[in-house]
Amino acid sequence: MNPSRVDFLVDVAYGLLIFVAVVLFMLVGDRVGVAFAIGVLLSYLIHVVWKMARFDPDWMTREVVETVAETVDETVGKTVDKEVSETVEKTVGETVEKTVAETVDKEVSETVEKTVDQTVENTVTKEVEAVIEKLEAINERVDRRPRADEVEETIEAQTEEVEGKLEEKIEQQTEEIETKLDSENSDNTE
Repeated sequence: MNPSRVDFLVDVAYGLLIFVAVVLFMLVGDRVGVAFAIGVLLSYLIHVVWKMARFDPDWMTREVVETVAETVDETVGKTVDKEVSETVEKTVGETVEKTVAETVDKEVSETVEKTVDQTVENTVTKEVEAVIEKLEAINERVDRRPRADEVEETIEAQTEEVEGKLEEKIEQQTEEIETKLDSENSDNTE
């Protein structure tokens, strides 16, 4: 038999099965009709995928690659644009971007690793890597390098600020934990 005719007959058979599912849904009841319709639609989906793979073997790979590429481009583009714009406008001029970004990233990463749980650490690392990649791309276009004394002053100021905030946060969390433990201990002794 001709493969095109077989495909046509299979498509017609699936159409008839879908029609039977609608009739069963109306005559017999909701559960039987829905169950039969789901079975027919799932098998038709499998048939369509098989047919696409047969006629165009690279179809599935191409579709997945395009979908993943679009999603990644869109997500990374939005995140990188937002993070880079905010970071560059608020914290660094174009003349000191590269040195400050690398130093701040190093200091923040070391401090965050010690105080934040694994889930938050993974999220921060991904966002920081995206920002660093964007900053490195921008830094390649920067002609002038920063002076060493400017970099050192900026690093010291930001390091002190980050350390101060982290110490305050750790002290606050420690006090909250101690308060909870004290209240639990007093509840347990009563």
